[in-house]
Amino acid sequence: MWYFAYGSNMQRATFCGRRGITCSRAFAARAPGWRVVFDKPPLVPIGESFANLIADPAETAYGVAYEVSPAALDSIDLSEGVMIGNYVRTTTLIIPLIGGEPLEAFTLMSDRRDAALLPSTRYMALLIEGALENGLPPAYVEFLRAVPAREPSAAARAFQPLVDGALAAMRPKS
Repeated sequence: MWYFAYGSNMQRATFCGRRGITCSRAFAARAPGWRVVFDKPPLVPIGESFANLIADPAETAYGVAYEVSPAALDSIDLSEGVMIGNYVRTTTLIIPLIGGEPLEAFTLMSDRRDAALLPSTRYMALLIEGALENGLPPAYVEFLRAVPAREPSAAARAFQPLVDGALAAMRPKS
């Protein structure tokens, strides 16, 4: 199965490290008909937003395609709060940036939106690092660098250890 990441999961240290998800392959990809926006409010009110997708036939979202097992996809759903309505899983067509045929992939999006929120500089740094390490187009990296962002809120800094602990507890035991 393929999973298309366009947010912090583009960064391997987040996806494989912090979230503990394993994949058999990964490559840079694009998803025509989608636009990445930063209007997704968190489950806990920390005053910051996260990446989200909106349908837009004139745009293309960039990200990373991961080949994952069904169990890994379930772990993604769990860690992203799909079961409690934080995101919904949807299917999209993705195209590898370097050769290859279009593939069907799962991705996550949300109808929960708050345009007044900004992402944190910490979060945007994760996206930029993920885009760079996966060779996403320079123009897309510049788009990410230009997204208005705010310093992490006190609430976000206080909540981060709880999130990290929860993610560690969800990792598969070896």
